[in-house]
Amino acid sequence: MVRRVVVALLGPVTWTPPGVDPARFRTALAEDTVDLMATLTEVDTAVAVTPADRWVADAVTWPGMPVYEVAEPTPNAVFAALSGYDQAAVLAADAPDVPGLTIGKLLRPLTSRPVAVAPAEGGGPGLFGVAVRLPVPEWLPPLDLDRTVPATVRAAAPRPGDLAVTPAWHRLRGPADLATLDPAVEGWEATRALLSGAGHAG
Repeated sequence: MVRRVVVALLGPVTWTPPGVDPARFRTALAEDTVDLMATLTEVDTAVAVTPADRWVADAVTWPGMPVYEVAEPTPNAVFAALSGYDQAAVLAADAPDVPGLTIGKLLRPLTSRPVAVAPAEGGGPGLFGVAVRLPVPEWLPPLDLDRTVPATVRAAAPRPGDLAVTPAWHRLRGPADLATLDPAVEGWEATRALLSGAGHAG
C-alpha cells in the first residue's frame, strides 16, 4: 500500500482585497483549503506552518490533524519534515475553490515520475502545488510556490521526463484573480462569506 499525504502550506498571503482584514482573509483561505482536504480519499492530510504562523493552523485545523512546523514556508522544508510516506504533495493555501480532482491529477504521475508540479494559472510565476516520491530526489531544486516555474524544475532534472506538469489552477494573489472564483461552484464558504461582506463577491 502506497502511503500518500497532502499538506497545505499555510504560508504568507501576498495580497489582500481592499477593505478586508489581512488576518481574516488569510484565515478564510486556510479554512477553505482545510475543509476541501477533508473530502480527499486514500490520502492523509496535514498542514505546515512556520512557528510564527502557528496561530493560522490553530484557527483552522480539526482535532488530531497533523501540523508540521517548518523553518521556512517552502515545499522543500515540508518534504524534509515528513516521515513514513511514499508520496507527498504540498499545496498553496490561497486557492480556496480548487477541486479535489485537480489535487488527484497532481499525485497521479508519481506512479511513473519522481516529481509533478501544477503551475499557478494566469501566466505569471509560481506553482499551485508540487508532488514528489519520497525520499525527495537529490536533484530537486529549492522551490518557492510564489516564484518557481516548471521550467526551472525541468532544467534541474536529469531527464526532462522526470517531471510531470499537471493542469494549472488559479490562486488569489491579485485583484484580477477574484474574477476566477465561480460563485456556482460548491465550497470556499469562508472566503465567499468574507468577500461578500466586503462587497467583493456576490
